Amino acid sequence: MLSDHKHDHSLPSDADTRYLIAALTLLATFMITEIVTAVISGSLALLSDAGHMLSDIGAIAIALWAVRLTRRRPQGSWTWGWKRAEIISAAVNGITLLVVAILVGIEAVRRLVTPPAVGGGLIMVIAAIGVVVNVAVAWLVARANRRSLNVEGAYQHILTDLFGFIGTLVAGLVIVVTRWTRADAIASLIICGLMLRAACSLLSQTGRILMEVAPASLDLNEVRHHLMDLDHVRSVHDLHAWTVSSDLPALSAHIVVEESCFADGHAPILLAQIQQCLSGHFDLDHSTLQLEPPRHAGTETQTM
Repeated sequence: MLSDHKHDHSLPSDADTRYLIAALTLLATFMITEIVTAVISGSLALLSDAGHMLSDIGAIAIALWAVRLTRRRPQGSWTWGWKRAEIISAAVNGITLLVVAILVGIEAVRRLVTPPAVGGGLIMVIAAIGVVVNVAVAWLVARANRRSLNVEGAYQHILTDLFGFIGTLVAGLVIVVTRWTRADAIASLIICGLMLRAACSLLSQTGRILMEVAPASLDLNEVRHHLMDLDHVRSVHDLHAWTVSSDLPALSAHIVVEESCFADGHAPILLAQIQQCLSGHFDLDHSTLQLEPPRHAGTETQTM
């Protein structure tokens, strides 16, 4: 029986934190301006945008924090280091976004039934500025390391916020031209829909990773067939794949090979071929493999 644990525990590349910090500063400044304007104008659409922007700020802040944690090397019982920090923080961000969307949605429905007075002109000015700010922030975040689920999630949220500002701008125009103030509540509901979509997508991705579901892009049956096509491989069992962090998929397997491989020294060569197959065809650079003779396979309780 021969085992091998191929490691590629490279630390995350230095994501350009200057871009993330610049985006964070720009968003925070504009969010404060937007909250003040929303209170003065009575616009729920602006207030809902501010709530969404708060989640964007949180996403970027958490991404910066998580990147710092994931750089810590494995130590003691923390065998993976802090790589899961980005997944947990992304899940928290998704939950926060979901809560904000629900709260704003409830208030939007109330205002749709009983619309308050809303100043359309001021809404249009702030929304127009918001479009420009979000385009700049999206460009900054896109320059950072988007392989991280946190950073990519923040990027998607900012795009959602950008669409929300466009909706708010249209609502402000409708109010100015027609005095139909329900347009503000309708814009808020549209923004809520975008937030819910982003939250569900983020929670789905983080949930799959936390539940150690095989990566969506990986077909385990195809992996098994590739391994079985190699010379001297008799069968494959206990095949498991999961994702440790956004950019670190992992796989483990017990591979039954011909008895002669252990007698003539061919097992290490076969092991290298298997690793090359996994890395070349499936981009799996972290694999834990156990080669077994046929007589050993019958002594184990197979899980898959």
